[in-house]
Amino acid sequence: MCPDHPVYDIETFQPSKCVGHLMYKVRAAQMSALDQALAQEPELAELEVSAAQYVILSVLAQRGCVDSTAQLCKDLSYDGGAMTRMVDRLEAKGLISRSRCTSDRRVVKIELTPAGHDALPKLRECSVRVLNRLLRGFSDAEARQFEGFLARMLQNA
Repeated sequence: MCPDHPVYDIETFQPSKCVGHLMYKVRAAQMSALDQALAQEPELAELEVSAAQYVILSVLAQRGCVDSTAQLCKDLSYDGGAMTRMVDRLEAKGLISRSRCTSDRRVVKIELTPAGHDALPKLRECSVRVLNRLLRGFSDAEARQFEGFLARMLQNA
């Protein structure tokens, strides 16, 4: 098949079976399963961290810090209001901190606190368990191939 050949055509297109819809459903299932797992893990349940909040913590751990909630929204494709509320909750739990930049008051740096860094390994372990459950029945090669397909889709975006 030619690389530029369309995969879907209008006559046979079934939205509920297309790749976009399935990716959305998988993401929703992953987040729901992670919410359940986080609530059931005694050590993590006391943190009251949701799957969406874990994603924010994970991004902050990877990037070091960000300059605004707007940057997090862009990175994660979240709504601005929802992001502000999640950041407020994470800050109230002592997992992240916000500090105004001294050279530019418009910039509010957001970063993990020591407590956030301490919580991350257990949160990540729980997330990995959920992902492994979702990938049950896949070989390592199939999982890497699937990751490659998704990466290619992102490049095409």
